[in-house]
Amino acid sequence: MTATRTARERARAELTQEIKDEARRQLAEVGAHGLSLRAVARELGMVSSALYRYFPSRDRLLTDLIVDAYNAIGEAAEQADPGKGAPRDRWLAIWQATREWARAHPHEYALIYGSPIPGYQAPQDTVAPAARVALALVKVLTHTELREIDGDVPPQLRAQAETLTKVLGIVAGPETVARLLMAWTQLFGAINFDLFGQYVGSVDPADEFFTHSAKRMAEFVGL
Repeated sequence: MTATRTARERARAELTQEIKDEARRQLAEVGAHGLSLRAVARELGMVSSALYRYFPSRDRLLTDLIVDAYNAIGEAAEQADPGKGAPRDRWLAIWQATREWARAHPHEYALIYGSPIPGYQAPQDTVAPAARVALALVKVLTHTELREIDGDVPPQLRAQAETLTKVLGIVAGPETVARLLMAWTQLFGAINFDLFGQYVGSVDPADEFFTHSAKRMAEFVGL
């Protein structure tokens, strides 16, 4: 009986993966807004009612794809960090790995950092996976003696920064935390401009500019 259940579970996992793989293929063709469970079922030779047993709605399928994408880019960032060595080198390695994953998986990247999907509201399931790249950068700072940074931080931002230092387990002043948030947004802003063609006519290809930005952001946060 146990063996039968295991075989069923394995078969379900395999078919679930096939469904998601087909959905990713369709993302490249029609984008997230055009993703359809019926179209996925048709391409897999399934009836729609059978597919609904795996994903009861398009939004549930989208959520799984989003979580997978966040985890994949997060894993790329984490694996790029050797965990030792010069903090700036570790920081740069994380930036480069994040960009390389985005360039290798542009449609999955667009799913998580592109335009919002009309009618879709991301559930709480996506929050932890979405934080993995940021936490990889925070890890570089955790056991590093940061250069002291002073700044005029507004009261509300100061309170938010103090909360974040406790959550993240880092010893840093509010200005450093604010700068870390700026660097995090700069990372994905630079990738977006690169991936979506916004650098054409200025710094295209953007390899040197991206590396330069990563190094300046390392200095900016006190590394």
